[in-house]
Amino acid sequence: MMRILVATNKTNGSAPGDYDFCVEGELVYMQDPCGADRIDPDGGGCGCGRGFAGTNSHRATTTAQVVDSQLSSAQVREALRSSLEAGGWIAPDLVPPDEAEAAVEELMDDMVRVARHFPVGSVVRRRLSQFYVL
Repeated sequence: MMRILVATNKTNGSAPGDYDFCVEGELVYMQDPCGADRIDPDGGGCGCGRGFAGTNSHRATTTAQVVDSQLSSAQVREALRSSLEAGGWIAPDLVPPDEAEAAVEELMDDMVRVARHFPVGSVVRRRLSQFYVL
């Protein structure tokens, strides 16, 4: 069993600027924020500095839930890799395989690190590299 983050609409809308465009329960990860959100994640850009990216929908949400998943680490890595490839972030003709694998590992490590700091069932929010529960 592995602790991961999935999209949830639980408590979404309870904080100013919340959004939820993901599919409930899909695996999510944290993308690097755009330049505008790095400066002002609360209103300067697109909101990506407060969001979690959905692996299947390629959409985002400001709320993620910590769950114990039956997925193996290899399955989670493959879901992340497939999502990045489908989104054009690690296209084989543009990104060397070792760089693509490093990107997948970084996303995996970040997600697992955040998920293990909160109890299962917690609804987590993000503000750049800070994660919290309301």
